[in-house]
Amino acid sequence: MRPILKGLLAAALLAPFSLSLAPLPAGAVTRPLYKAGPGTCGGFPRLPIGMRPGYCAGLVLGPISSVFGKRQIRMPRTLLPLDPQGRRWLVSDLGAWTAGKGAVWRITVEGGRLTKVEKLLSGLAMPHTLAFGPDGRVYLGEESRISAFDPNAADPMRTIQPVVSGLPANHLHEDRHPLSSFIFDADGSLLIDVGAPSDQCLDKSNVPVGKTRCEQSEGAEATAAIRRYAYLGGGRWSGSYTVLARGLRNSVAMARHFSGTLLQAENGADFPTADEPYETINVITAGKHYGWPYCYDYDKANAAWAPLKVMDCASSARAKPASLMAPHAAPLSMLYYRGPMFPDLNGKLVMSWHGYRATGSRIVAFSVDAKGVPVTKKGARYPLDAGGKLAWKPITGGPGAEPIAITTAWRQAKGLRPTGAPVGLAVAPDGAIWVADDRNGTIIRIAKDAP
Repeated sequence: MRPILKGLLAAALLAPFSLSLAPLPAGAVTRPLYKAGPGTCGGFPRLPIGMRPGYCAGLVLGPISSVFGKRQIRMPRTLLPLDPQGRRWLVSDLGAWTAGKGAVWRITVEGGRLTKVEKLLSGLAMPHTLAFGPDGRVYLGEESRISAFDPNAADPMRTIQPVVSGLPANHLHEDRHPLSSFIFDADGSLLIDVGAPSDQCLDKSNVPVGKTRCEQSEGAEATAAIRRYAYLGGGRWSGSYTVLARGLRNSVAMARHFSGTLLQAENGADFPTADEPYETINVITAGKHYGWPYCYDYDKANAAWAPLKVMDCASSARAKPASLMAPHAAPLSMLYYRGPMFPDLNGKLVMSWHGYRATGSRIVAFSVDAKGVPVTKKGARYPLDAGGKLAWKPITGGPGAEPIAITTAWRQAKGLRPTGAPVGLAVAPDGAIWVADDRNGTIIRIAKDAP
């Protein structure tokens, strides 16, 4: 709840010396996460992240060193602009992968300088999504509920009003997908991701859980699904839900195109090999099953489940992906870009890849058709890091959409930068793309690179 000193922005992450809001523990090793680049990026300190020509990355907020316990905002996940000038923003802070550590902050920036950081909510259970609802209020997703709150109230904590409760608390199972990601549909309905509580619905011996099918995907609890809660008006939603679509391992990234198309970016199973499975982009159709845990890629069967013949992955029983994309990319946010800063991105689908393997640590954009679906092409490739340089590999075994790599080098380079872990994306009123990086505790602004 206190202003940040004027010099903090320039020092945070970039300074060759330690600057802290509180004393560091005796003997603590402090080191800057990023080395200062020449000049600025739109008035913000320039970060040494490889960028597409004409783009640059600037630091809005970040920790001063690698000491996690000294971060003010520990694990920023999503961002929400609060005013037409793009000065005030809400930031959800996961805090830790346990309940009670999360927070929501309001930050104020002006003229390339962070001027204030205020904690509005605390003691939250793994907060993630922030969004404006159909009634104009701000909504927040936690582990097992969606709530409204007033960020402008004298005490925002007192304004928290749950509107959907009782969502599965998956961290009590295998700690796989406990977050409540959501979007508002055109009619105001809440579309909520309920992630699978496991990787492939297998026990510790890699034997399928369930005698005939995976209850995590098929059962009454309806995990591995997108739920729809009908809007009743006046900031109220139905207490019951319908399963819009199932067989989706993790639907943290969803976007609705103005044409009506609902897209989902799937985080595939965590196979040990680097080249499979591909992550997928799915067009969501009510009532369809998208294959988890029985199928992966375009029409392949999971070897552990294939003997039970629960689903023919090559048949119409499994809704096929609209496109394959980079394996292990871990897409966590996507949006259709609308803004004045990047005419070359207008209408395109912009996506964050959070993955820790060579394909992750990236912001990409896809060209889309009139319905907002990524355009596939023969010979499509996906980007990945190869020794600090951008490389490309072909997508095989199904339709692929080749993205534009907005970030070209964001893996760890000693003394220069850490490995990026982008999560939430947001477009500011001026068209700049804001990015929350939870692993490094940073908020970054991607802008046009002016000479």
